[in-house]
Amino acid sequence: MTSIPNNLSKTRILGIDPGTTVLGYAVIEIDKKEIKLLTMSVVLLNHMEEHQHRLKQIFEKITMVIRAFEPTELAIEAPFFGKNAQSMLKLGRAQGVAMAAAMVEGLVVTEYSPKSIKKSVTGNGNASKEQVAAMLETILTMDLDVKYLDATDALAAAVTHHYQLSNALKGMTKAGGWKGFLTANADRIIK
Repeated sequence: MTSIPNNLSKTRILGIDPGTTVLGYAVIEIDKKEIKLLTMSVVLLNHMEEHQHRLKQIFEKITMVIRAFEPTELAIEAPFFGKNAQSMLKLGRAQGVAMAAAMVEGLVVTEYSPKSIKKSVTGNGNASKEQVAAMLETILTMDLDVKYLDATDALAAAVTHHYQLSNALKGMTKAGGWKGFLTANADRIIK
């Protein structure tokens, strides 16, 4: 569930691509219609043997990023269903810990499937990580350090959330609030 920011001119969104060996994160600021990248990096966790220590590190790092950049929204990639149940369990824990850190700090949390993020950024739900990174460079009109594609995936989640908020806000302002939005979008209501 997304919320409408109180300050419509500037919004900060934290994007996360959860992982148990590499976790990507990015924070963007939306100033009017311009997307500005504030930070983008990864948390390397493969040097830690115990899964619990990795989870603690995720919680602490996400909390530090939130306190440093003060986003109000979290966009996080939902785990995709793979064949390895153990990997899915660990990935789900990493995602849950990142979400908990965000909720403790008061952020609104929204999950997006990998396909929906790729489609939102590139127009193709089956795009490769490299294609997503290339399109983000075009969108942001800047070169990105793509050493770790987990960081660009996190950026893609944040950009996707911005697009979703923008679409929701357009419908709200054109139609005059929720009642007007529902009237203008009656075909989207499931009865």
